[in-house]
Amino acid sequence: MKQLLKFLALSLFFCFLTLLGQAQKTDIETIKERIVKELLAGSIDDARVKAILAKMNDDGSFQGINYADLTNIAGFPHAEHTSNLVYLGKAFQNKSSVNYLSDQLKQSIIKGLEFWVKNNFVGDNWHDNQIATPTNLVNLMLAIGDDLPKDLVAKTQPIIGRANMNASGARPSGDRIVIAGILAKNLLFVGDDKRFDTIIKIIEGEIKFSTGERGLQHDFSFHHRVDRVNNTTSYGYGKFANAYGEWSLYVANTKYAFSTEKINLLVDYYLDGIYKQMVYGVYIDVSVKNRDVSIKGSFEPRGTLEIERLLLRTNYRKAELEEIIQLRKGQAKPSKSFAKFFWQTEHFVFQRPGFYTTVRMYSTRNRNMEEAYNGPGKTTHHRADGTNYLMLKGDEYQNIWPVYDWQKISGTTIIQKQALPGPNQIQKDGLTDFVGAVTDGLYGAVAFDFKSPHDMLAAKKSWFFFEEEYVCLGTAIKSLPNAPVFTTINQVLMRTDVTIKQQGDIKILPEGNRVMENVKWIYQDKIGYVFPKPTQISISNQAATGRWSDITDQKNISQELVTEKVFLAGFQHGNRPENASYQYIVVPNIAEKELDKSSADNRGIEILANNANLQAVKSSKLNMAQIAFYRAGELSVSKEISLKMDSQGMAMLTMKDNRVKDLSVSDPSRKLNRINLTISGIYNIQQENVVAYPDKKSNQTLLIIQLPQNEYAGKTVSMVL
Repeated sequence: MKQLLKFLALSLFFCFLTLLGQAQKTDIETIKERIVKELLAGSIDDARVKAILAKMNDDGSFQGINYADLTNIAGFPHAEHTSNLVYLGKAFQNKSSVNYLSDQLKQSIIKGLEFWVKNNFVGDNWHDNQIATPTNLVNLMLAIGDDLPKDLVAKTQPIIGRANMNASGARPSGDRIVIAGILAKNLLFVGDDKRFDTIIKIIEGEIKFSTGERGLQHDFSFHHRVDRVNNTTSYGYGKFANAYGEWSLYVANTKYAFSTEKINLLVDYYLDGIYKQMVYGVYIDVSVKNRDVSIKGSFEPRGTLEIERLLLRTNYRKAELEEIIQLRKGQAKPSKSFAKFFWQTEHFVFQRPGFYTTVRMYSTRNRNMEEAYNGPGKTTHHRADGTNYLMLKGDEYQNIWPVYDWQKISGTTIIQKQALPGPNQIQKDGLTDFVGAVTDGLYGAVAFDFKSPHDMLAAKKSWFFFEEEYVCLGTAIKSLPNAPVFTTINQVLMRTDVTIKQQGDIKILPEGNRVMENVKWIYQDKIGYVFPKPTQISISNQAATGRWSDITDQKNISQELVTEKVFLAGFQHGNRPENASYQYIVVPNIAEKELDKSSADNRGIEILANNANLQAVKSSKLNMAQIAFYRAGELSVSKEISLKMDSQGMAMLTMKDNRVKDLSVSDPSRKLNRINLTISGIYNIQQENVVAYPDKKSNQTLLIIQLPQNEYAGKTVSMVL
């Protein structure tokens, strides 16, 4: 008993000493320890270490790296050199590695670093010098720097120091926070506490709204550059959000801890911005990709690390974050239904548990597409011309791009040119104001008064999203060049036979390319395309070929011929159309028999108008109408209900018992302070920013609806009547 008490006393004493030691550890030491621990986490593949060392030459260089080519389009292969050194440094510090604290390994690291310092490679792309190289070198310092010769460490400092707040890449954007993070890690390594205090405040301050400038917009989209092109899931995710989340955890429970307000804003950005522009919050959506669409990728769920970091810092919206983790781990199936318009970015997203689809556009307020910086993306001229991709799994377009017809992009209307212009002609200013959507968060409609900045082509294009289907309309299609104009319904990997219904007969199409008359519907890979009136359709279901090297100017890209079977359907409008139009209903995730049965009445869809002034669709199943007024006008939604708008704008309404139940309006042009709307019936609505003037004599009510302004211009106003 006495021995037990003595043991407990000693245990308590040592626990006290341990706690005392921890209490005496400074916040700076704690943060550095966390960073190093994360850096060194994981196992080491000793076979990889052996392979890296086998490639090292006597002068410290590595075989297989072209050190002479520092051009933008070379892709900076030199990063492999510093990346190799980091891996060797981790092996040196990992107790599970046979190379743990190996002097021979250390000498190899020294030799490799001396080679780098001696040559001081500077790429033509600023990113190589201000981010890529400093990132690897600061990680090497944190992993093994204290074991390296002091003079060699000193020589690395100016190279790491290219990551600084005066560097060209440190402008407000996704890169600024990354550069600040590299600098902060280096300050921890050299022990400059005072400067660290300043930099960590800069990092905390980066999570903020910067609408109209680079950074996070009030609709939770992200603009990396002043061109206002959507960069939410590229720079805004992999760099901006994840770097901020990383640092929020490093400094947690220290005097540098980020405020709850900032952490919660980051959560909002993940959930309402990033994850709503990903397929089910799991897979990257191809529609928000820019030049990186021409880089071969793998199809896999995104990881959960960023969410796990958040959950260690806050319980805010915890259930939603945990659901994304479950989805990404395959422990749950998609359950969310929503519609969201990113009005600062002209991007609309619509999700149901069984499908995910988007519409990408641009206006006078933003440019159409990212430039083809450093080579990738040389064929992306039309990827925002009303692009409408549809995904059930998320891999429907996976690596289709070498064989893709870049003038027949899903959802777009494009003049079929002999060839696309050069990459320097990709990015253009938008030419039209009327680009937007109306949505109540669950349903919505999109309108695009399209004027091509590439070609002398114009069209009124709109999309109407209901519960199990959506409707695509186009009208007033006209062009000046004497060249064919084509509207693409979909161009996607062909995963099944293509079936059509033509003149009452259902048939499976042999592989080929043809124009068919009187087509009622097309079916491929669980997706149906219904034509309200049997029509002429161009259908291709055959193998296509191409090369990855065809779609980028980067060097060292595979020139191997790629072959994929592709399904492509669309409308041929002929040369120089004057007033062409189209209409079709997309029905995702449906069985063929059900498609055939429900197409008899066009799935309860009625197209109320499709002309240059007005496009409108009604769903009898939802008792809902969605309308795009390109100018002031009036529309009879039913025998009992008409709606009149005295300006351009959009409206969505649901009806019950011959009355309007819910109403949403918006101004895609962003020019109006209010919308004046007259509807049948007497309504006495009491809502902020809405004034009702019922007129019993005419049995009508005038609604004067104040619209959101400034950073919220273009957002929908919804009300219950």
